[in-house]
Amino acid sequence: MDDAQLLELSVRLAGEAALAIRAVRATGFSVAQKTDATPVTQADTQAEAIIVQGLRQAAPEIPVIAEEEVAAGRMTQPGATYWLVDPLDGTREFAAGRAEFAVNIGLIRGGAPVLGAVASPALHQIHYGRVGHGAFVLANGVRRRIHARHAPDEGLAVMASRHYADDPALAALLAGLRVASVTNIGSALKFLRLAEGAADFYPRLGRTMEWDTAAPQAVLEAAGGRVATHDGQPLRYGKPGFENPDFFCHGLAKV
Repeated sequence: MDDAQLLELSVRLAGEAALAIRAVRATGFSVAQKTDATPVTQADTQAEAIIVQGLRQAAPEIPVIAEEEVAAGRMTQPGATYWLVDPLDGTREFAAGRAEFAVNIGLIRGGAPVLGAVASPALHQIHYGRVGHGAFVLANGVRRRIHARHAPDEGLAVMASRHYADDPALAALLAGLRVASVTNIGSALKFLRLAEGAADFYPRLGRTMEWDTAAPQAVLEAAGGRVATHDGQPLRYGKPGFENPDFFCHGLAKV
């Protein structure tokens, strides 16, 4: 399969996983705790089963690294090219009845995200893109191309994590910038707001895993944005333990 076909595959599976997640929410679910004290529900496991089975059947030569498999002790070795899957990014938001959760399917090649699909089940949207080939959102059967924007003169529209809203490090960082607004939401949706030109800056000063960021980073970079670490280098993949450092997402203008 070429990259265009792999992107189509990721979009299809993200949509199927989103359907399963909505069905679980409609019928009710319980919340359990994993060994790292993070929550997990039937929606996480059902969505992951759909995605990993679909990826392995369609492209068996590409390894799949998925969050719940890793949590269960199944460690797939990544290759030069591999998938990173978070079947339900924002489980806390899902369990709380909010709309801020996502399905992330991203493809890594040579340590960089090259394509990804991010479904927002509660919003009935799928954002997707290939780096160097553009980004799109599919909503209500209509596909629209999206672009990151240059920051407006009045200041940055900042996206920030709901669960780090009171972080003094974030306040200190933003104090040195021209900020017009700060919006706190959960999951990969923060990347998407930058990708579609609705926001300008998303600083992440807390722990994330590579499966949290691979797909939305691909979408943002396909839309013209940028994801960088403290030293200004692109956020890369294949790190020990799949853990990310702090990172900063930008629209078309560097902060």
